[in-house]
Amino acid sequence: MWLKPEEVLLKNALKLWVLERSNQYFVLQRRRGYGEEGGGGLAGLLVGTLDAVLDSTSKVAPFRILHQTPDSQVYWSIACGTSREEITEHWDWLEHNVMKTLSVFDSNEDITSFVQGKIRGLIAEEGKGSFVKEEDPEKFREGLMKFEKCFGLPEQEKLVTYYSCSYWRGRVPCQGWLYLSTNFLSFYSFLLGAEIKLIISWDEISKLEKTSNVILTESIHVCSRGEDHYFSMFLHINETFLLMEQLASYAVRRLFDKETFENDLVLHDPLQITKRGLESRAHSEQFSAFFRLPKEETLKEVHECFLWIPFSHFNAHGKMCISENYICFASQDGSLCSVIIPLREVVGVDKADPANRGVSISTKGKTAFRFTEVRDFEQLVAKLRIKCGAASSPQHIINTEVAAFSDSDTPKDFDEGHSKMGQRDNSKTVSTEALMTVYHPQDAENLDSKMLKEKMKEQSWNILFVERGHGVSMFRTKKTRDLVVRGIPETLRGELWLLFSGAVNDMASNPGYYTELVEKSLGTCTLATDEIERDLRRSLPEHPAFQSDTGISALRRVLTAYAYRNPQIGYCQAMNILTSVLLLYAKEEEAFWLLVVVCERMLPDYFNRRIIGALVDQAVFEELIRVHLPQLTDHMSDMTFFSSVSLSWFLTLFISVLPIESAVNVVDCFFYDGIKAILQLGLTVLDYNIEKLLTCKDDAEAVTVLNRFFDSVTNKDSPLPPTVQQGSNLSNTKSDHPKVDITDLIRESNERYGDIRYEDVESMRCRNRLYVIQTLEATTKQNVLRVVSQDVKFSPNDLEELYELFKKEHFLSCYWNVNSPVLRHHDASLPYLDQYRIDCQQFRVLCNLLSPWSHCANRDSLALWTFRLMDENSDCLINFKQFACVLDIMYNGSFTEKLKLLFKLHIPPAFTEVESLSPSKGDDLSKEELIHFSQLSVASAADSLESDALKSSPGKGKGKVDIQAYLKQWQDELIKKEENIKDLPRMNQSQFIQFSKTLYNLFHGDPEEELLYRAIAVVTSLLLKMEEVGRRLQSPMSPVKSPAAVMELPAEVSNKGQKESSSEQAEGSRAQTSSEDHGWSFAFEQILASLLNEPAFVRFFEKPHKIKAKIESAKMLQLKARSRV
Repeated sequence: MWLKPEEVLLKNALKLWVLERSNQYFVLQRRRGYGEEGGGGLAGLLVGTLDAVLDSTSKVAPFRILHQTPDSQVYWSIACGTSREEITEHWDWLEHNVMKTLSVFDSNEDITSFVQGKIRGLIAEEGKGSFVKEEDPEKFREGLMKFEKCFGLPEQEKLVTYYSCSYWRGRVPCQGWLYLSTNFLSFYSFLLGAEIKLIISWDEISKLEKTSNVILTESIHVCSRGEDHYFSMFLHINETFLLMEQLASYAVRRLFDKETFENDLVLHDPLQITKRGLESRAHSEQFSAFFRLPKEETLKEVHECFLWIPFSHFNAHGKMCISENYICFASQDGSLCSVIIPLREVVGVDKADPANRGVSISTKGKTAFRFTEVRDFEQLVAKLRIKCGAASSPQHIINTEVAAFSDSDTPKDFDEGHSKMGQRDNSKTVSTEALMTVYHPQDAENLDSKMLKEKMKEQSWNILFVERGHGVSMFRTKKTRDLVVRGIPETLRGELWLLFSGAVNDMASNPGYYTELVEKSLGTCTLATDEIERDLRRSLPEHPAFQSDTGISALRRVLTAYAYRNPQIGYCQAMNILTSVLLLYAKEEEAFWLLVVVCERMLPDYFNRRIIGALVDQAVFEELIRVHLPQLTDHMSDMTFFSSVSLSWFLTLFISVLPIESAVNVVDCFFYDGIKAILQLGLTVLDYNIEKLLTCKDDAEAVTVLNRFFDSVTNKDSPLPPTVQQGSNLSNTKSDHPKVDITDLIRESNERYGDIRYEDVESMRCRNRLYVIQTLEATTKQNVLRVVSQDVKFSPNDLEELYELFKKEHFLSCYWNVNSPVLRHHDASLPYLDQYRIDCQQFRVLCNLLSPWSHCANRDSLALWTFRLMDENSDCLINFKQFACVLDIMYNGSFTEKLKLLFKLHIPPAFTEVESLSPSKGDDLSKEELIHFSQLSVASAADSLESDALKSSPGKGKGKVDIQAYLKQWQDELIKKEENIKDLPRMNQSQFIQFSKTLYNLFHGDPEEELLYRAIAVVTSLLLKMEEVGRRLQSPMSPVKSPAAVMELPAEVSNKGQKESSSEQAEGSRAQTSSEDHGWSFAFEQILASLLNEPAFVRFFEKPHKIKAKIESAKMLQLKARSRV
């Protein structure tokens, strides 16, 4: 690697370096101790230790080239190398391209200047196509070289960054370097001869957290495959941990959670990941989640400043955050005050009070926000004016602040706005009123005590609006939360849900989008729409709004439109219950956007096939229970009880367990505080019932206690009529549980657990996501092993190790390939066996590592034929069961089973003529050739039957799946008889020739090699004579060619051991011609009977092979094998 020229003093360096070559202008040196026996003694060990600790690759590379000029004591380092070949290549280049030129210069200064310029030019040329985009490219380049030298990973592996730290082995810290790359966490240390090299795949990490104890003040704990690793003494531990979290999350989503990853275009290409990009992404995610903004928003600038709070008459200190479409402010403690200003609402940006560096922002709602002590405020004003000019485009002209209208004017003005946008009148298909206003209109004349309280709530909110603003740009303070805790008034609920959730921004940015979706989705027939139709009548069936066609139709439209918008989620149970409640208080389009926000931002990954998001939040809930209710965790022997009982709490936001009039208050808090509100309420529910739960003897009793408690929760201030209230419909007979008001319950949850911070919840979500996904993977593995273990003779430990190698090979193909076909076929919703599959190239790598026949000269062809044999459905992928079963035959099969496997490999559909396009490579096949041959279809006797079976397969039709046909197919597979050797097709002469070659290759290197060669020559001759006699008996009048030509190959191979590839192919073609002329063929029984007469054959195939040694070797070599590929 060429280096930026730096001065080197040789006075003390001679103790560390040994001279290898020199000339008038250059010196090539080798690091002392490198390449010497015993490491170069004590001096070599000390040098190695320095190399591991110092942060300069130019000092630790084992070879370097220095530039010198005659009569000068100053040397310049210009190149270094990790191997003698690399440094020799640089040396030769200098001699051929630079040395001749230097003689023309008159002064040493000119020579040095020329060499330095040449080297810098080479570095710049190398950097043109480089993906290194760091703040200090030279230093990063050196770190990259050290990373490549230490770990030998494929060159496609992208190093993101590296840090100096200590790795703890027991109680002993080892100083070294931690390297973070796209797929691996790596650590290297070399201290006084003791080398530590650690490579951990991000996808194997089940725990990643910051910890501290007496010995380690602050460290990062990594758990992988049950092993704990601790790293400490970081200069910037928070920065390091943030990057590790990002990389682990990226790997997990890419490899395990394809559904969410496919929508993530930012990190879709591993080669584009940089440290700066990851940090920026993490801050943008925190920003958009905190302020409930669309995911697409990217944090552009952050300014520390003060915001004038007019109603409190003081300046709040905090941060102004600016993205493409929003200006946001949050006070230092987060809960004191926050503001969101969409640029579409801004009408003016001005300098205010230059002495205090002030910026004034005016909005359409006639509110002015004054920020002071803003650094570079003049530049900021200029930028914001440009942004606001761009934001005033036609699609943003509509005033989306709900606050700008009175309640009576809103529907009218909104419809007028849409007609201006050129939208058709869709009042017949899309409802423009919340169902609650239709089915429970408020009677303004007859006000009972509950309605009076409701009016007082409305008055409190109106006062708040006057003080703090009304609409998306309102000041959100502690008083706002207090009013939410008391319960939002019925008339304002839909509007404030839209506001606090951020759905108002999505709706404003996409006018007419929902109407368009409804038109496109209505009439579609998919699995999701079938499930929606089935669940429509189960959504709040006791409410009159969903006993009529009006409510049911609105619910159908919203759910179908969302399934059409997001087919990866489609429809999931619990979405119907949530959407029903949204439709009660929000207009149909508003309910749709609220559903979008819940499914895609506030409850990420909840509503997919594996409900990973809900499982993650349950794990967070369990963690909080351990912290806040330790007596409960001590009493419960199994924490999974909390997961099972709380799943519906999270999926339906308590709607499924609380009466509707109480549940809506929980939804109020959820839209304001997010998942934190649900966690706090869950802890409070357990705390309320802790004494009873501690006396429970089993889970069933505990569930009964909690159900009775939920039945006792009421909302005494609810204005809903008694016919709708679920709590009032319950029988009031002798309930031993006192009534609990939902407002008191929510207020208590805020008082007791309000100190749980949003940032902590997000951190716990990140941490537990790794654990949850690894737990799901462990479940998949156990199910696969349970199924496969019934069909193989491997020990449970060996089978588990094989599964890990198989899965690792699946992942290795995805690490460096953006559009990996294997990754495209990975689907966590498939049956366990089919979740991980490998292609022919991956199978070849595993075969070469694990097969007892991997020493065979034509091993690539054997791997290809074996793969084709297992790929029964011709999709060019095989699962673990197929892989394990074929390995089981090779290791544990009887003589007959092994011979039958070899026989089947040399007949269709497995067998195909293989000829490498590069004769110099002999029997080795390139990846492209292997994939090409694996996809060839070879006609066989069973092809027509197989094609008929495929046509009649129950899953192939475009209509609905025929369950009965699947059950019949499953039953046929269960009663399938063991394959009879008489059913095997006959082997023609071309195939028999190749079969003989394979046997010769297998015997090569065996102690009885000569005996086996003679035996196969005898057997081959015998089989050919038998076939010739049989042919003469069948048609005595036809002339039959002597078998001498056919026997030519075995005789020659028995004398010379093995033939050249070209002569083998020539013999194969001659045998093929003979076969076509005379129809020579051999049955498996003939071959088996002939070989059984040769004891050497039987001994060879019945020789036991231990797979454990192969597995251990494969674990060491798998990554290196991938590097070579």
